[in-house]
Amino acid sequence: MDELPLSALLSQALVAFTIEFDNEAEHRMPHSTTDYGSNYGAGAAGTLRAPWLASMVMWWNCMRFVNDGGVTVRELARLARTATNLDGMRRWGYIRISPDTAGKAKKTPRPDAVLRPTAGGRMAQEVWRALFDVIEKRWEERFGKDEVQRLRAALRALVVQFDEALPDCMPILHYGLAMQKPDAAWPAATKAETAKLPLVALLARVLVAFALEFERGSFERGPGVSLALSANVVRVLGEDPVRVRDLPMLSGVSKEAIAMALTFLEKRGYVEVQPESAGSRVKAAVLTAKGQIVRKIYDELLTTIEARWRSRFGEDVVRALREALQPFNESRLLEGMKPNADNWRAAVKKPEVLPHYPMVLHRGGYPDGS
Repeated sequence: MDELPLSALLSQALVAFTIEFDNEAEHRMPHSTTDYGSNYGAGAAGTLRAPWLASMVMWWNCMRFVNDGGVTVRELARLARTATNLDGMRRWGYIRISPDTAGKAKKTPRPDAVLRPTAGGRMAQEVWRALFDVIEKRWEERFGKDEVQRLRAALRALVVQFDEALPDCMPILHYGLAMQKPDAAWPAATKAETAKLPLVALLARVLVAFALEFERGSFERGPGVSLALSANVVRVLGEDPVRVRDLPMLSGVSKEAIAMALTFLEKRGYVEVQPESAGSRVKAAVLTAKGQIVRKIYDELLTTIEARWRSRFGEDVVRALREALQPFNESRLLEGMKPNADNWRAAVKKPEVLPHYPMVLHRGGYPDGS
């Protein structure tokens, strides 16, 4: 495939926006981390419990709808059109759950349990809520206001034609790093709601729709391998062994996400992981014959879905979206992801590529599985 698939173009823009958003949120918000210390912000030390740092998706699938009046677990899922990591959000200091699940063997709260923000959660809401306009304006300055408006219009022209109950963010991936299917009880968004969506939510809606169609096609053909696995791991493997330690650099996703992906793929016989050479501690991965079939199906489905969309939604609509995404190329997106000095990403290796599909895990919702 000479040009990047539509799903990869969407992913790169979405991941870059999210990381830029997360970097600024981390800079502004009192927070704590497991490996990179705490930042209590100016004058905030000792005034509240700083929540454990989480990514933008946790605003979309949880904190956007939680308020002091309370929202039930059932209603939260209906409003967000996706599930969230409720026990994580409780443990990380963003929400209170009534009845409380702390210390219980079963951490999943019942559907009628009520969620309310903590003081730290309310602080995070204020920071997150303000940042969508901030990052969009930065993109207008970097890429051009007309280019951003053109991309927004192209995304909206497609989104208004979807009839599924799509969330405004990438759902947390399920077993096998697969997409969560919409619940029949969840309402589809109205055109009025869609008209108000920020750029990053429009990107997510289109990418979720693409992933759902991809995974339906993958399961129909037999392997049932998710777009996340296909785009980020299967894509960069082949018949020749690739060092496992090189996969994060090649794919743009974290080593933790790579480990989860390889465990699933190896268990099902799509990938073999073995020492690079006799007696070596360096592990290398290679696609098996079954894995080669998965790779072929991945390439075929990308082409098939885009052609199907051109027929279903309009040749001009899909072509306009692809053209609108061209200015937001990988190298320019990476330039805008430079972290602040106090960001945890400043302490780790700078990414060289962006994922071809977001790896949103239960660990905090980061788009590269961090």
